[in-house]
Amino acid sequence: MDMDRKERTSQKVEELFHQPAAGEAGTDPEFMQILQRYIFGDLCYTGSLDNRMRELVTITVLTVIQTLPQLKAHLAACLNVGCTPVELREAVYQCAPLIGFPRTLNAIAVLNEVLTASGVSLPLPKQGTLTDDEERYERGLAMQEPVYDAALRDCCAWLPKPFDEALPRFLTEFVLGDLQTRSGLDRRTRELLTVVALAALGGAEGQLKNYVARARKSGSTKEEVVCALVHAGAYMGTTRLFNALNAVRTELEA
Repeated sequence: MDMDRKERTSQKVEELFHQPAAGEAGTDPEFMQILQRYIFGDLCYTGSLDNRMRELVTITVLTVIQTLPQLKAHLAACLNVGCTPVELREAVYQCAPLIGFPRTLNAIAVLNEVLTASGVSLPLPKQGTLTDDEERYERGLAMQEPVYDAALRDCCAWLPKPFDEALPRFLTEFVLGDLQTRSGLDRRTRELLTVVALAALGGAEGQLKNYVARARKSGSTKEEVVCALVHAGAYMGTTRLFNALNAVRTELEA
């Protein structure tokens, strides 16, 4: 027999948080029921992504928009559904180029609090694969599409020296060389989470198109990309969801 929304919500909340769904207690029981039944009764049962991937999507969005109390709860949920501490760390680390170091450090502090409370020893095992600083550029460039590399250089060509050459190099070394060469998350997951992060950030529609193309090349299906964005919409809001969907429509229809 199919479950109704209330039953689906109760099942999913128990799976993720190991606690009952919202009832009549608290100051805003009606709102909490609306929230939980939409996210955990509807969204979580729509589309192909499993609990693990949905929670990685969720913590990525919450890191980007800096809703730290909710991030704490969902980091614990990630552990409950089988995500490893290393996967959580990598998902947070790779947000740094998009949101900056201070906000990334805020999220890392929350992550470390959750891991410590769960009995995980810190620091976690290293995941860097570079052997020296010289590799940062070469490895980063190897991950970069030739057309994107040319476009990056063109868009920075107007800058005064040394920034016309330094900025493209910094982006290749830092965004790709330092972070995207790390182990701990597979390429497909990294690319899909970057799509979600750019959507949550807002105002990055041009980059979002590029990363949807990268996500598709890395193995994510059209349905998985849409599922990740729609799931993220509950946390980043429907305006950013539809901005993202409209921005990547051409790439997904191709």
